[in-house]
Amino acid sequence: MKLYSIAILLKTPEGKGKILTSKNELSSFGYFQRSTVSEFMVFTSKILVERTATASRASVKEREYICHVYVRSDNLSGVVIADHEYPQRVAHTLINKVLDEFQEKCPKPNWSTIKENEAPYPQLTELLQKYQNPKEADAMTKIQSELDETKIILHNTIEAVLQRGEKLDDLVEKSEGLSQQSKTFYITKKMAAFLLPLVEKCSLI
Repeated sequence: MKLYSIAILLKTPEGKGKILTSKNELSSFGYFQRSTVSEFMVFTSKILVERTATASRASVKEREYICHVYVRSDNLSGVVIADHEYPQRVAHTLINKVLDEFQEKCPKPNWSTIKENEAPYPQLTELLQKYQNPKEADAMTKIQSELDETKIILHNTIEAVLQRGEKLDDLVEKSEGLSQQSKTFYITKKMAAFLLPLVEKCSLI
């Protein structure tokens, strides 16, 4: 059971996702993979916030990960990326807690002027470590036994949240937040995922 990332974003009036602050726990990845994984987590968080309606929640499966997103009515947004074993309800309750505490530390009038990923919220590192164990959320979930009446929409892939005509490959290629190394890694991994079943099938013939 693993919690990889917590990100706080603002959905701008133009509908773009702006990272206010984020923290990752990437010790399970190889040292040379971590920068690429980190870039893709930021990229994914932005896509999810941009394509999630205001005042709504979603959980999106993507291979071995599941991404939980909540865009509040004031467009302050949170994304938690975890593995499939991490409880969905705990993830969304954690997002609520993070956004509420962030607003206390950083009032709404400041959000639009904060530079990308420079919001002052050092407590995020502690929360990321503390909630690696979902049992730590017991007290939190008891206080808030009901998340709210907002339905959590479940998507089986990131492609399912894209707008009609959009392709993830195109978004990766156009992204200014992904290095060329990360884009090459994405293409290589995608090809490997495509070819592996063919290789396995051929080996059975």
